[in-house]
Amino acid sequence: MNVTQKLLSAHLVLGDLTPGREIAIRIDQTLTQDSTGTMAYLQFEAMGIPRVKTEKSVAYIDHNTLQTGFENADDHRYITTVAARHGIYLSKPGNGICHQVHLERVGKPGKTLLGSDSHTPTGGALGMLAIGAGGLDVAVAMGGGAYYLSCPRVVNVRLTGRLSRGVAAKDVILELLRRLSVKGGVGKVMEYTGDGVKTLSIPERATIANMGAELGATTSVFPSDEVTRAFLEAQGRGGDYAPLAADPDAAYDETVEIDLSALEPMVALPHMPDNVKTVAEAGPVKVDQVCIGSCTNSSYQDMMRVAAILRGKTVHPDVSLVVAPGSRQVLSMLSQNGALHDMIEAGARICETACGFCIGMGQSPCTNGVSVRTNNRNFFGRSGTKSAGIYLVSCETAAATALTGVLTDPRGVDACLDVPLPQRYAFNDNLLLAPDGEGQETQVVRGPNIQPFPKAHALEERLEGRVLLKMEDNITTDHIMPSDSSLLPFRSNIPKLSQHCLAPVDPTFPQRAREAGGGFLLAGQNYGQGSSREHAALVPLYLKVRGVLAKSFARIHRANLINNGILPLEFVDEADYDRFSQEDVIALEGVAQLLRDGAQRVPVTNLTRGFTVEMRLEVTPRQRDMLLEGGLIRMIAANAEK
Repeated sequence: MNVTQKLLSAHLVLGDLTPGREIAIRIDQTLTQDSTGTMAYLQFEAMGIPRVKTEKSVAYIDHNTLQTGFENADDHRYITTVAARHGIYLSKPGNGICHQVHLERVGKPGKTLLGSDSHTPTGGALGMLAIGAGGLDVAVAMGGGAYYLSCPRVVNVRLTGRLSRGVAAKDVILELLRRLSVKGGVGKVMEYTGDGVKTLSIPERATIANMGAELGATTSVFPSDEVTRAFLEAQGRGGDYAPLAADPDAAYDETVEIDLSALEPMVALPHMPDNVKTVAEAGPVKVDQVCIGSCTNSSYQDMMRVAAILRGKTVHPDVSLVVAPGSRQVLSMLSQNGALHDMIEAGARICETACGFCIGMGQSPCTNGVSVRTNNRNFFGRSGTKSAGIYLVSCETAAATALTGVLTDPRGVDACLDVPLPQRYAFNDNLLLAPDGEGQETQVVRGPNIQPFPKAHALEERLEGRVLLKMEDNITTDHIMPSDSSLLPFRSNIPKLSQHCLAPVDPTFPQRAREAGGGFLLAGQNYGQGSSREHAALVPLYLKVRGVLAKSFARIHRANLINNGILPLEFVDEADYDRFSQEDVIALEGVAQLLRDGAQRVPVTNLTRGFTVEMRLEVTPRQRDMLLEGGLIRMIAANAEK
């Protein structure tokens, strides 16, 4: 067996490991963050389960840390009290980014982790099966329920050689994105093997696993080896180590080979993570801003290399440089050893240990600005400045660029980039709070910004409505439910968010959807890629969107649609997409009965143009019941009554 199969089989509670078939697995750990966590905990409360049933569940506060009003602080108070009441650990604001902290202090080889954040696969660096999902799936897992998914194919990413000086782990995943695209990992797990793996530290593996989310992969997995043991021992967690490796005769569905020694610095150009070139090919682009940090590149090792490049030098006068260490542990160690001083003296602005600029929470570039960043996504408008161009690079490339003012290959920098890993990290868990006792005396506090989440109704036999919006390929969750500093405070207020749904595609959409009383959406390939945010399904549900007709869907978003009772319909013949226009009126006849009969095809009639096409609605029996009942919450309630 390969590592992925070993992890799945050890946690399998339903099904068999045949790619494409639905399976269910037991979840050992969960994580949430405050942007998606408020909704996940509202859903958990709705289930009426007094205490979480996982080995460990952690609520991180790392996204909405910019408090320009009461909303974010109220959400934090809610999360703090709901965590104490229901047996959930709390990582307070300032403790760091969820994925970085979980890697440092919580993750364990051989365990499963489900998180309400699409970059949860970062945990794969430790040999975990770590998967991003919608908040409702995480809530079910906290209640002891299994996580259902389509059994993935396993891709052997075979690494050979060793990274050259100035070439980083970020360049490995950018090279994979260049080859495979943002759709290349859908339905797959990327499993890393080969002699090159042992040359990569845990932080470097984490960078690669983290950004595997941009491939659309279910997750990414590394073996748990002596490198893993050394990292956990340095974190004071040597007892959490467990070896995990593929068998010598393990089989894979596909193989991709990367010679680490042949790689050179890479860059993803605007506005997609797979728009990748070498830094040399991109040329000396003039840069206005450099941002170093995020869950992809904010480890101690990353920051020490940045400090080495900046030491004794000064940031280019035309560049604004901001640095955000990924955790309090990293920031504390930088402050102890003088590296933070080197950054500050060079002209860097130090941001708090949070997601910050990566999610558009501050540090928006200037009009038409060029921002070089170490985060994982460069979707249009995500930075908060629609006219800006975001370029994704390694920390080494970013630091070199900050000094020159143009996109720069870091291999020529005058600095020692051979950073020794600590024998002992300076860990302090006083901001990672354990829940007290039974928690039943804790009163959950809800501020006025926290509104009930919408619920679907049982599926009707006949659905009719307009095509409210026709969209192209690769519509992201940032398009569907924008995420920036002005909207993040309203993540627990669906009515407020509904005023901005799909506004980046068409600013008139929210009003038109309300006036029409709902309808359907039409999309191209890979609809819903990007974040795990369930709001991209909850807000359309609130606006009475009944179904989405698309050429294909991103994995997490498709699951979120089904969880909330919205039909994910795929074109059998993609050419039929061109036969539909915005404002066409369409109808689905007898759709509920078709689902009850187990049909995998649904006829969709265009009443405006007078034709009918077949759409795929390939769902499992469990998903069928969910759609018929009107979503997962209603199905759970119905099963409880039975």
